[in-house]
Amino acid sequence: MNKKIEKIIDALEKHEDMESIEILEELGTNSPDNEIRELTSKALVRKNVHDSLKVVIINEGKGINDLSPIVAMSTVNEILALEDKTEVIKILDDTINMHSVEEVRDNAQSVKSLLTLSE
Repeated sequence: MNKKIEKIIDALEKHEDMESIEILEELGTNSPDNEIRELTSKALVRKNVHDSLKVVIINEGKGINDLSPIVAMSTVNEILALEDKTEVIKILDDTINMHSVEEVRDNAQSVKSLLTLSE
């Protein structure tokens, strides 16, 4: 992978503004390249704020719902590695209880179960 792309994703991860989350979502999670989607999803999880976590949990085809098992699992592993899981648990609960797509609800439930087991 191109080192410049990795550095851009890292820099966007460190920014604390909403625009950085929007750029990661629009360009990173929609990339046709699995590795870029994987790095982007990890960066969004490591931001550990409501808006970034929401991208990788509630959206079809992104983060834990990515069609690439490698991207989905690396996102799950990054979630499991979070020290403060408060916000991610809230979003998982909301997704389980309110999302209109069954597969997204099921994936959220699976990740929540893994979080419970890992504590």
